[in-house]
Amino acid sequence: MKLCIYGAGAIGGLLGARLARAGEEVTLIARGPHLEAVCDRGLRLVGQAEDFTVHPHATSDPSEAGAQDFVIVTLKAQAVAGVVDQMQPLFGPETAVVMAVNGLPWWYFHGVEGPFRDHQLASVDPAGRQWQGIGAGRVIGCVVYPAAEVAEPGVVRHITGDRFTLGEPDGRRSARIEALSRVLIAAGFRAPIKSDIRNEIWVKLWGNAAFNPISALTGATMRQMCEDPGTQALIRKIMGEVQAIASRLGIEMPISIERRLEGAAAVGEHKTSMLQDLERGRPMEIDAIVGAAAELGDLVDFDTPMIDAVLALVRQRARLAGIST
Repeated sequence: MKLCIYGAGAIGGLLGARLARAGEEVTLIARGPHLEAVCDRGLRLVGQAEDFTVHPHATSDPSEAGAQDFVIVTLKAQAVAGVVDQMQPLFGPETAVVMAVNGLPWWYFHGVEGPFRDHQLASVDPAGRQWQGIGAGRVIGCVVYPAAEVAEPGVVRHITGDRFTLGEPDGRRSARIEALSRVLIAAGFRAPIKSDIRNEIWVKLWGNAAFNPISALTGATMRQMCEDPGTQALIRKIMGEVQAIASRLGIEMPISIERRLEGAAAVGEHKTSMLQDLERGRPMEIDAIVGAAAELGDLVDFDTPMIDAVLALVRQRARLAGIST
């Protein structure tokens, strides 16, 4: 099976390393010193009781790889639209695109029954470049749970987690999604197939829309945000707004806000991805996570004063830090 990992950094490197070790035909799309190191020495994966090196094909030029069975996109959400044109050589008639990207996905309303069917999200996909250039019909939904980091060029450290939840936008157990799940399981991941992938997307967004921007504004870890009365109160209000929006779209959260907070506090002294990006001077996924929640609030005619306030503040924080969103 031919698999391309588009954005072979931390999560992409984790996927690519294990898939290559399992014997799949893997191409990594990467850039800079990381790409140079992988080409020179191979891709090393360390952590979680494993330490091995593989030598998959790695390039910055997708045209070298040709049409794939699966393209797994592991870029930051705001970077995807800018590489849609470069992706085109990877697409054959049956190529599936797995959007292993944080935030609300651009394809969210594809095929959804009701007044918002095929509505396109401006905050996630400005000018509809992904909708037109990738095509919602190619997409397999994916919710990413592992944590990893590029420890140094060519070396990915797997910190925790091994689950990539999969789901077709229409809820089917298609042949392609079953094949993908089998491949991921054989590579050492958990890859459950869900008939309601949008529910799982919302559960992750539920926390991210609150924890990520607040951490970027305060510098606090997960535990610190949950234990401080002031930030905890703000988190509850934001999560309440997100839950209300989801409910208007027919999504009911499977757990309470209290349970979600308990789970977040149990993570401990962990920095959110948005805070890590800010500290490293990298673009933050503000629009895909917080901006999308605000946009959907407008779409369903629900006021989101806390989301709007935090969105304005974290955008200003990014501008003052000289980084994009």
